[in-house]
Amino acid sequence: MTALKITLLVLIVLTSLLLTLTVLMHKGKGGGISDMFGGGISSTAGSSGVAERNLNRITLGILIVWVVCIVAYGLMQKWVF
Repeated sequence: MTALKITLLVLIVLTSLLLTLTVLMHKGKGGGISDMFGGGISSTAGSSGVAERNLNRITLGILIVWVVCIVAYGLMQKWVF
């Protein structure tokens, strides 16, 4: 069981980092915190609709893996001492 716990923890850390990076890669909608990190600069270069949709899909996929790992790890902590 410890190998499974270690694997889940590694997956949680990796997916957390990837999720953070993919969320920060999204185009800012204007105003708010996104302007603080350079999102206020309106650059249309490389901001395709297809690229944004693919980034949304990747972010959602990483989010699903992250949630499944969190729930599985929580259940393992509850049932296995």
